[in-house]
Amino acid sequence: MIWEKLASYVTGYAFVRYALVVGVLIALCAALLGVPLVLKRFSFIGDGLSHVAFGAMAISAVLDQIFKNTSLGDFLHTVGEMPLVLLVTTGCAVLLLRTGQNAKIKGDAAVAMISVGALAVGYLLMNLFSTSANVSGDVCSTLFGATSILTLTGWEVWLCVVLSLAVVAIFVLFYHKIFAVTFDENFARATGLRAGAYNLLIAVVTAVIIVLAMNLVGSLLISALVIFPALSAMRIFKSFLSVTVFAAALSVLCALAGIALAIVYGTPVGSTIVAVDIVAFGACTLAGTVWGAVRD
Repeated sequence: MIWEKLASYVTGYAFVRYALVVGVLIALCAALLGVPLVLKRFSFIGDGLSHVAFGAMAISAVLDQIFKNTSLGDFLHTVGEMPLVLLVTTGCAVLLLRTGQNAKIKGDAAVAMISVGALAVGYLLMNLFSTSANVSGDVCSTLFGATSILTLTGWEVWLCVVLSLAVVAIFVLFYHKIFAVTFDENFARATGLRAGAYNLLIAVVTAVIIVLAMNLVGSLLISALVIFPALSAMRIFKSFLSVTVFAAALSVLCALAGIALAIVYGTPVGSTIVAVDIVAFGACTLAGTVWGAVRD
């Protein structure tokens, strides 16, 4: 019964197919970058950039309203919010990396300062320049991704596909460099590797993933896509390659299961995916404990 209902949705509605394709690609990218971010103790940067993306989305909505019925407004309405959000979030990722290296402002303080400021400004703008009567509903949808993944346009889907494939290609091409700066950045610098450039690359790619993931799980739940698959894989495997491959596969399966459950039972997509990730983390923790006991 459940499978028949899901199959009817998939075959009958294009937005469901869009959601499945984009959800799988976003989950894959988030898991790939999640492993180095967790190992480098940069997990909080995902949460910070998600707040920045929320603020950028509010700015995009304000610009769309200000320039309504103009050629610029028509252009902004056509391309959607994602390009501007991507530009602002990427710029803040670079700023966070540079500011975090400042002796006067430590990395965690810089993340907290920018993320909280962007969240506050975004919420203020959405109230001052509200485009609908239900501001609270719009904010809730943006923060928790209630319906965003089910309202993607064809343009946004193709943009997500292109950016996701670019992220995967970058990770594969620079896999060894990312591995080096993840485990021993000082040694990597000593061998002549431009560690700063690859850290910048990781930050920029993370910003891209954050913007893409906003449509899937919303601003406040993005970190779950980055952290849970990586931590789950680390409960079972030890090598960097094994953890990365398992995290990617697990993240894709959890995304598919979460979207399917949300469609069939009418639950919020983002929260359902994160709930499935939590269950998977518990299962991997149990499996790792049992496997460790057997090996000992």
